[in-house]
Amino acid sequence: MVDVSKWPLFSLLSSEKRATVRQACVFGTSANEAIYVTQENDVYVFGLNCSGCLGTGDSVSTIVPKKLDFLQGKKIVSLSYGSGPHVLLASEDGQLFAWGHNGYSQLGNGTTNPGFSAVAITANLQNKKVMEVACGSHHSLALTHDGEVFAWGYNNCGQVGSGSTANQPYPRKVCSSLQGKTAVSITCGQASSMALVDNGEIYGWGYNGNGQLGTGNNSNQLSPCRLTTLQGFCIQQIVSGYGHCLALTDEGLLYAWGANAYGQLGTGNKNNHLSPVQIMADKERVVEIAACHSTHTSAAKTSSGQVYMWGQCRGQLISRPRLTHLSSTDDVFACFATPPVTWRLVSMEYDDFKTISQALREEFDCPDTSDLKFSVDGKYIYVHKAVLKIRCEHFRLMFRSQWTEDQQEVIEIGQFSYPVYRSFLQFLYTDTVDLPPEDAIGLLDLATSYCENHLKRLCQQIIKRGITVENAFTLLSAAIQYDAEDLEEFCFKFCVNHMTQVTQTTAFWEVDGAMLKEFISRASRCGAFKN
Repeated sequence: MVDVSKWPLFSLLSSEKRATVRQACVFGTSANEAIYVTQENDVYVFGLNCSGCLGTGDSVSTIVPKKLDFLQGKKIVSLSYGSGPHVLLASEDGQLFAWGHNGYSQLGNGTTNPGFSAVAITANLQNKKVMEVACGSHHSLALTHDGEVFAWGYNNCGQVGSGSTANQPYPRKVCSSLQGKTAVSITCGQASSMALVDNGEIYGWGYNGNGQLGTGNNSNQLSPCRLTTLQGFCIQQIVSGYGHCLALTDEGLLYAWGANAYGQLGTGNKNNHLSPVQIMADKERVVEIAACHSTHTSAAKTSSGQVYMWGQCRGQLISRPRLTHLSSTDDVFACFATPPVTWRLVSMEYDDFKTISQALREEFDCPDTSDLKFSVDGKYIYVHKAVLKIRCEHFRLMFRSQWTEDQQEVIEIGQFSYPVYRSFLQFLYTDTVDLPPEDAIGLLDLATSYCENHLKRLCQQIIKRGITVENAFTLLSAAIQYDAEDLEEFCFKFCVNHMTQVTQTTAFWEVDGAMLKEFISRASRCGAFKN
């Protein structure tokens, strides 16, 4: 459950009022405006009120929450905000409301007059139910129940998708290559627009100076253009930052493209990418991604609930996804985004639903539900026979050929250490490994013995990431011993490239003489001892 008090602005409210919040949105150039919905479905606003973006009928700031009576009885299903700011809101019955900055007709009411109070936007939307809204800096999108996309507002780069650069004062259906397509989601960058259709394809239009449309070039697009480089993938979520995009496939793969000056693509550098590149390939399945047009921050959540962040985080540049202690992507934006806005309408409702992966993770090493335990180094590890049989061929064969119900439900393990064997069993429940490279050697031995090839590859990745001049020769010896050819080649090259430091370590001179002789011979053939 998200804690609304993590957003600094909500510290203005008493704990009693914060406890009533069911949904919330924090926005504005300094995250100084907020909208929230109570458990009784009353809508309140407070904050700086730039350009009348609180919808209170004036531009007067308030630290005392004011109720928006015009939304009485309306249940909010989607809310978004621009940079002016302007605000769009879709209600459960499909109505569209707008208020705030309107210098470019981004409210869609046909004028450029400030919208101090909310107005219902109906032009060209008669008999349509709006299901989702999205705002760029000064343009707006709406997605209807029948999968049509409407756009309006500032159009200097084609972000309205009309085929021209003329501003659009009313909602206009986005056609061109979206004609006949059923959109299921929309998102906006600063001056770009994206739509995800029901077959998993992505279409983009508008500003493309940093490659945020993913088309392989940096030319603006005045009409929707399909992102062809992800052809063959079924995209299930897409989000936009100020000048970058993230896309998540149905298989949990994450792709990024566009601006990267703050490391927001997560590629390890600051180079822009005109086409999608895969990131977090060495991590477990990604289930949610997050970005927001008013920040350069990115976040992702994995199947086990781990939350990663990268990009501009509290003024720091993080160029690779970094594991956090946080429990949601919403927390990343509350604690680290600049400004600390919400990237979506945040729900405070407690959800006690657990995915299969979450349930399995929690039941590992749980004596209350286990029907089997391993004894390793005098310590017990509690597991479930059914899980082991499903996940591991070694156990499937063992239980089939040796195990009877009369046998004692404790298995003694003497070949491997407790940290290694526990990590192996935990892997069967979580698909993840968390070990230092030195212990990963033992797990590599186990994976080889049990013919667990995927686990073997994970161990090799851990060892590669953790190699140093102090442990390089030990890791090389292990790679040779466990017939890990790719890892052996990696460790060998590392040792050769750091020959002077490696040969000064204790591990180098403590290995088997034959192995040392073979290494020196092989390194000599590579010219490592020329000097």
